[in-house]
Amino acid sequence: MMIVVIAAMNLSSEHDTMNAQSSTRNRIEFVYQVARFGFLLALGLLAVRAFFATAAPVTSNDHSNRNAVATETISLKPPAQGQIPVAFLISDGAVVIDFCGPWEVFQDVMIPGSKEMPFRLYTVAETKKPIRTSRGMQIVPDYTIQNAPPPKVIVIPAQSAPSAAVLEWIRKSSKTTDVTMSVCTGAFVLAKSGLLNGKSVTTYHGAFERFAMQFPDVQLKRGARFVENGNLATAGGLSSGIDLALRVAERYYGREVAKKTAYDMEYQGEGWMNPDSNQTYATSPVSTSEHPLCVVCGMDVDPKVAPKSVFKGATYYFCSEDDKKTFDAAPDKFVTAVAPQPAAAGSSN
Repeated sequence: MMIVVIAAMNLSSEHDTMNAQSSTRNRIEFVYQVARFGFLLALGLLAVRAFFATAAPVTSNDHSNRNAVATETISLKPPAQGQIPVAFLISDGAVVIDFCGPWEVFQDVMIPGSKEMPFRLYTVAETKKPIRTSRGMQIVPDYTIQNAPPPKVIVIPAQSAPSAAVLEWIRKSSKTTDVTMSVCTGAFVLAKSGLLNGKSVTTYHGAFERFAMQFPDVQLKRGARFVENGNLATAGGLSSGIDLALRVAERYYGREVAKKTAYDMEYQGEGWMNPDSNQTYATSPVSTSEHPLCVVCGMDVDPKVAPKSVFKGATYYFCSEDDKKTFDAAPDKFVTAVAPQPAAAGSSN
């Protein structure tokens, strides 16, 4: 709002007509100049106000844009010199994409103006014995848990059940890591260490029921691409590990570096910018007689050849004998999550 004050002027009755007209013109000019000055002053004040409004930090509770990550609160500080050591903990049965996906991400990260690769990657196992991964790929570990360099990042893929010694290595090493991350059912390994107790996590969607039953002290989050808790992080199944690795790269070196890494990999997924992007797995599928599913993992089954069990007059099918054993050990924990099929005449366990 602008207020213009004009002083009243007394006119002398002794002035002649010409002087009166001249005085009137002067007053009009004076009013115009004052008004013009006031208008310009008001514009200036509005401009100053707009400048400070845009310069001030904006806080909002609107979470509709989930890609707008507050990186200033979650960034990781890379070392001033040298590489970031990344240990890939593997054992027999390790799922290849679970650790090779993140391996590819970390090896492809490049920092503008630097010729040195920022991450140093190596495999760790309980012994130096060659590892047979999924579908038979053979890997000779670089280090054992006794002589591995202290890692700043640990990657734990889906694999065989860990020994007490491996769990102790995870607990001890995680005291000084920036990130200890699991991929897929690697969350089972990390959970067995006890580090996830009381924290929210995710895992492979086909293992939700088993995980929830096995680790009641851990808060399972369905429909998440990854979940972060301090220096602990868990990814969903398989390709989710690529997104979590890109997320770790972003936390160290910023979003533009992570975007360039994804671009160089020709990876077009954007789940690493949205931890809640796995919503398609938020709801468990229901088994029906027309579309039977494994009651343990939720995968499609062929009732003609699938292992099966009968519980309270209903027949349940499984992807594998291992899933059947899991069900048979505590069937009452599974039956509320499915629509059972009537048992066929003569059916038995």
